[in-house]
Amino acid sequence: MARRRGLSAEDKALWSRIAATAVPMHPARKKSAPLADNTKPALLAKPAPREPVALTGLTLGGKRTGGSTRIDLSPPPREALHNQPLRMDHKTHRQMTRGKVAPEARIDLHGMTLAVAQPVLIRFVLQAQAAGKRLVLVITGKGREGGPDAPLPVRPGALRHNVPHWLHMPPLNAIVLQVRPAHRRHGGEGAYYVYLRR
Repeated sequence: MARRRGLSAEDKALWSRIAATAVPMHPARKKSAPLADNTKPALLAKPAPREPVALTGLTLGGKRTGGSTRIDLSPPPREALHNQPLRMDHKTHRQMTRGKVAPEARIDLHGMTLAVAQPVLIRFVLQAQAAGKRLVLVITGKGREGGPDAPLPVRPGALRHNVPHWLHMPPLNAIVLQVRPAHRRHGGEGAYYVYLRR
């Protein structure tokens, strides 16, 4: 059996420097003594000390952190869709975003798991395109928070976040021209307009 090798003096020095920059998760607990820094390697420069950054009050992913441990770095679906280039007729897009154009078909994915909803969505969009429909409505719902007693922090609205990604992946990316959040009268943040190619 191979004997376990200990840390070299250079490894200990590097670890001491890294450990010194760490911010404790539980400052009330007793701090452990850092490793002794007997040697100073010439190749490693000592980093400048940095102040810990407080995350309260920051806006990340469109949501304020406000003391919560949940940080969402991805932009909300509405913002991500608005940042995409417009690939459809401007006049039709304006009428669609104002809720003036009625969807020709709709599907409600409420209560479905991600594994069930994706094939149902693919089949629906393919059938709508085969039937010659141009504008369909996909209802996802807004989703709900896991709550303070949830075992893991979860992103609210898993369907709301995943449906735009599914619509931009094969086989749907070849037939979907534009995806936009629906107008209030058609579901608002809990639904999407999907404009299909001819």
